[in-house]
Amino acid sequence: MWDYIEQRVIKCAEYIVETGCTVRACSAHFSISKSTVHKDVSERLKYIDEGLYEQTRKILNVNLSERHIRGGNATKEKYSAKTHNER
Repeated sequence: MWDYIEQRVIKCAEYIVETGCTVRACSAHFSISKSTVHKDVSERLKYIDEGLYEQTRKILNVNLSERHIRGGNATKEKYSAKTHNER
């Protein structure tokens, strides 16, 4: 694997562990695609740093289990703001 890819993988994983952010937030922070971040932290990372992979995997599993709640809250806020602006 190329050095710049390994560095990107480690930076993304460390950022996710430090902040607890989602793949989408990590991709926005580093200006790379969500697909790249997901492949980096779910496939490539386990061959580079297994301990960091386990930490990252735990956070991503939490994010996955909370995904439906975040979506519902975002929809609620969207329509709440829309009706508030119409008044």
